[in-house]
Amino acid sequence: MMVRSEIARALVLASLALGQASFPESLAQAQEKPEGVVELFTSQGCSSCPPADAVLADLAAEGNVIALAYHVDYWNYLGWKDTLASPENTARQKAYATTFERKSVYTPQAVLNGRDHVNGASRGHIDTTLSAMERDGRGLVVDVDVAHDDDTLVIDVGEGEGKAHVMLVVFDRENIVPIEAGENDGASYTYVNSVREVQIVGVWKGDAERITLPDMMIDDWDNRNGAILLQRMVDDRAPGAIIGAALIKS
Repeated sequence: MMVRSEIARALVLASLALGQASFPESLAQAQEKPEGVVELFTSQGCSSCPPADAVLADLAAEGNVIALAYHVDYWNYLGWKDTLASPENTARQKAYATTFERKSVYTPQAVLNGRDHVNGASRGHIDTTLSAMERDGRGLVVDVDVAHDDDTLVIDVGEGEGKAHVMLVVFDRENIVPIEAGENDGASYTYVNSVREVQIVGVWKGDAERITLPDMMIDDWDNRNGAILLQRMVDDRAPGAIIGAALIKS
């Protein structure tokens, strides 16, 4: 992990050093902009999570939004250790709690565009909230395009206002997990887009820019893919509004 991060930082700096002279006036081969980003915080040990996992799978299959599942580890004490959970996922959810001025976290929680949260099992609430955000200018207002070609990831970010982190999110496409203990004992579920790693690969300051990374940033292309999130920070420490996003195109 340290090796990939160090390589990423070096290539980001090299890319930025090229300046505007090497960057096209418009985004090349821009993909259709997603309607929003849905980040589901879930757990295999939570009996109320399977309906939310199913909603996320539907969203991912439909392809209109960036749908990501963050498995958290704080329900592991109930008797089943979530096979996809990580302390980093839990830390991200707790950081969102700071942003939303909440004293606690819960599952299933769906965070929408980094701006608001709803019950992850409520597809209707997710859809109406994302639509309202788009109408109010709180959607994905900055163009982002990312392509995988010739052993590289090429990220193009368009013009906008303010400052944001360019974040690479690596996720498993699909995992089938038999649950053998805990609240969901005896069930078997198919989980999609389960996040395995999130790292900052650049800082955007409003100007159009291109970032090039090695494709080994994703270590298993057979079962993994990635997304780019352009996310503002709150007080330089907590995740805030997501203003642009794209799935990696192979």
